[in-house]
Amino acid sequence: MEIVVASTIGILTAGGVYLLLRLRAFPVILGLSLLSYAVNVFLFATGRITIDAPPILQDHGEHLTYTDPLPQALVLTAIVISFGMTAVLVLISLGSFLESAHDRIDMIGEDEAETLEVDE
Repeated sequence: MEIVVASTIGILTAGGVYLLLRLRAFPVILGLSLLSYAVNVFLFATGRITIDAPPILQDHGEHLTYTDPLPQALVLTAIVISFGMTAVLVLISLGSFLESAHDRIDMIGEDEAETLEVDE
């Protein structure tokens, strides 16, 4: 089970980084979402993967079995925050698209911007 969770985190992180490096607004937003999902799965996995264990300490014979509730609470909070962040980014990129008629992310320096202004 741990190898599946670790592979999922790695695949989500790799996909998120790949999409972040695109020069379009929509893939960048999807990349940030994938990275937030990877962090959520990582936080959830830090609470130890325990099946059928209560989130409260109980004595079941010789071993104390419980599930740590803190990572679950952190993941729920992170989901809400990432949803709000995604909504804000979509609105910012939509405003940028409506203003400039494209969603390309231009990453040019100040020198190149000055030469473009002079040429026009």
